[in-house]
Amino acid sequence: MTNPLTRTKSVEQSMADTDEPGHRLRKSLGAWDLTVFGVSVVIGAGIFTVTVSTAGDKAGPAISLAFVMAAVACALAALCYAEFASTVPVAGSAYTFGYATFGEFLAWILGWDLILEFAVGAAVVAKGWSSYLGNVFGFDDAVVRVGGGVTFDWGAVFIVAVVAILLVLGTKIAAWFSATITAIKVAVVVMVIIVGFFYIKAANFTPVVPAAEKAASDAKPIDSSLFSLITGGGDTSYGWYGVLAAASIVFFAFIGFDVVATTAEETRFPRKDVPRGILGSLAIVTVLYVLVTVVVTGMASYTQLKTTTNADGTSNHKNLADVFEMNGVTWAEKIIAVGALAGLTTVVMVLMLGQSRVLFAMCRDGLLPRPLAKTSDRFGTPARLTVIIAVVVAVVAGFFPINKLEEMVNVGTLFAFVVVAAGVIVLRKTRPDLQRGFKVPGGPVLPVLAIISCLWLMLNLTALTWVRFLVWMAIGVVVYYLYGMRHSVVGKRARGEMPSWDSDKKATSLDKTE
Repeated sequence: MTNPLTRTKSVEQSMADTDEPGHRLRKSLGAWDLTVFGVSVVIGAGIFTVTVSTAGDKAGPAISLAFVMAAVACALAALCYAEFASTVPVAGSAYTFGYATFGEFLAWILGWDLILEFAVGAAVVAKGWSSYLGNVFGFDDAVVRVGGGVTFDWGAVFIVAVVAILLVLGTKIAAWFSATITAIKVAVVVMVIIVGFFYIKAANFTPVVPAAEKAASDAKPIDSSLFSLITGGGDTSYGWYGVLAAASIVFFAFIGFDVVATTAEETRFPRKDVPRGILGSLAIVTVLYVLVTVVVTGMASYTQLKTTTNADGTSNHKNLADVFEMNGVTWAEKIIAVGALAGLTTVVMVLMLGQSRVLFAMCRDGLLPRPLAKTSDRFGTPARLTVIIAVVVAVVAGFFPINKLEEMVNVGTLFAFVVVAAGVIVLRKTRPDLQRGFKVPGGPVLPVLAIISCLWLMLNLTALTWVRFLVWMAIGVVVYYLYGMRHSVVGKRARGEMPSWDSDKKATSLDKTE
């Protein structure tokens, strides 16, 4: 009798399950599609909003250094994802990898964690998309008051509905749409870099790391980074504490490259194309991000980029369009708004794609209701699951003020990165015989560095973020014990209640035993 907490799902069984009738995803993607997905999801909110506000509030001109720090951590994690995805090309990303190495319970925790990353991320970005909608089409905003202090953001709901339809119609259609929109936003980013270069003032780069400033006296300790609380740094802006905190914040701008790993099962040649997609997309966006941060902090002093408070008490965060307006380049504002709208469109789409594939894998394994993992005969996509996700994300984005939950996405993603890096080391020891289309160079050194760098970024997130994250994890543990542990397909197979699916044979009574 296997321990339900540590029972693993073999790589061979995971691969065989991808051919199970009714739960099979259509293979239609290549390396170029995956690279586009990676670029399209990473170039979004970060480059148009997080870059400017974090430079003004936390790091000053050293924001470029903060981006490099975050990029290094992501690159190390990306190498580990590339090895895992080329070894186990199955939907689910970190969830599937964890199941093959550490067992069912940690796999569940990772899946529950990825639900947080993708769902909250998609809702946050959908609200950001809505805010840019008015800038492009010339109205105030897409938020209406429905009474009783409740507001409805119809713009956020609209974009969620549109991308959900595209995802139901097929991953290849979504890839074509993503490629078109990504070309537009990359062109806008290149324009920002070229035009902004002519307005750079050397004096704005001094000092590179501004002197640390203490937070207001009414600031709560729980809003400080965990690292600064441990070391007695308190809540500070600028200085090295500010730069470290900025690196953890701008990490949000890189979130999404791991979505490429969730599409491994839908890739024609996953052992080669998935690593190319992951590493290629990360390399492209890192270069663009660093160039944009240099231009932004050169065009305006960091003191001009600080977040201000409006008369009604709301915060006024500076963005990329504001920087150009400060330099009299008012014609660029509309173009930047179009680029931001295009950028955020594909971010919402790819995050929802990642969400659906992780939940699909969890449902196929029985840890969540298995009938939801049924794929459409016509489109080859998990249509019903995609619709459910769209409804949940639309409700959250449409009715709830969730913009302050961005850091929860960061801590959840970093946790997944740590486990994936550790899993690479474990799987090399336990299954050295597996075919690996890509292998992280340097033996265990780079995976260990990935673990250290991600833990370091996690320490620089706020204590409040950690509290929220632990509460979410606790809820996940309860759900697992009440449902997942008893309905696990791996558990049922171990007890003889369900036969294993063998892709070399015809369907057995598998679906009849559910």
